[in-house]
Amino acid sequence: MSSKNLKIDSDNAGRRIDNYLFNIYKTLPKSKIYSMLRKGELRVNSGRIKPAYKLQINDEIRIPPYLIEFKNDLSDLRIPSLMIKEFSLSIIYQNEDYIMVNKEPELSVHSGTKNQFGLIDIARAKFSTLEIDLCHRIDKSTSGCVLLSKNKRFLRHFHKQLKTNQVVKKYEAILIGVLSKDIKIETNIDISTKKHIHKVQEADEGKKAISNFAIIKKYNSFTHVEIIISTGRMHQIRVQSANLNHPIVNDKKYGLFDLNKYIAKETLISRLALHASSIEFNELNGTLSSYHAFKNNDFDILLSKLSNLTVKS
Repeated sequence: MSSKNLKIDSDNAGRRIDNYLFNIYKTLPKSKIYSMLRKGELRVNSGRIKPAYKLQINDEIRIPPYLIEFKNDLSDLRIPSLMIKEFSLSIIYQNEDYIMVNKEPELSVHSGTKNQFGLIDIARAKFSTLEIDLCHRIDKSTSGCVLLSKNKRFLRHFHKQLKTNQVVKKYEAILIGVLSKDIKIETNIDISTKKHIHKVQEADEGKKAISNFAIIKKYNSFTHVEIIISTGRMHQIRVQSANLNHPIVNDKKYGLFDLNKYIAKETLISRLALHASSIEFNELNGTLSSYHAFKNNDFDILLSKLSNLTVKS
């Protein structure tokens, strides 16, 4: 069986190839698409490309033979009706251009090898007649604001704001240790899968990451902070907090592992203490909009129990 090509039109020009393929092959695991890109099974204009490649008008994507008959049957995911109902309840606001969601912790935004489906799959199952896309991502373990687009025009509009750092995101976090004062961190974030234990590191050759940490309240051994970011690098807040020697409570990747176990034992809560509390951006008509996502009960209970807990970090 021969391969086939997908030709890019003006509506999809400017999109990252990984995001484009996620939309084309909705039920194919994200990890599989990345694997095909890495192995060169998916090529653009006969050449190998990286997942971040921005598609151009008239680009031709070579699709391997075994994908030609691939069926995007969302019913195959068998998303439980309860999950769709919970997603519906998590919607903060929606209009003809986008959906604002308050994501629960431990729900991935994409499906993968360990997740049969993610937030985007649930959204597409609910809004089956619309072309739903993720406008941005947050970690699986992080709760809070996630924006989904209903059309490509708004998606491109939002991505332009991301690129020029016009989107303002606020987070709340509980840090281990007492932060002495408000602090602005401006470092470079690099993604590496070979040389380091952690996937993401601060490095001179990385991309600029700016975070402003403001103290909400100090406790005996912890600090409740608000963090405003204008850049959205992978694991940005988690890496920068850890490098401040104030890692986020219950961070299983960059945190203090023995202390996290103790905290989970004492509080009975093991969720990452990081919440995307609000997001601000411009509508298509230029109007500035801001949305807030309330923290779930686990975060507030964790904060309450840690307020009187003293530990040695």
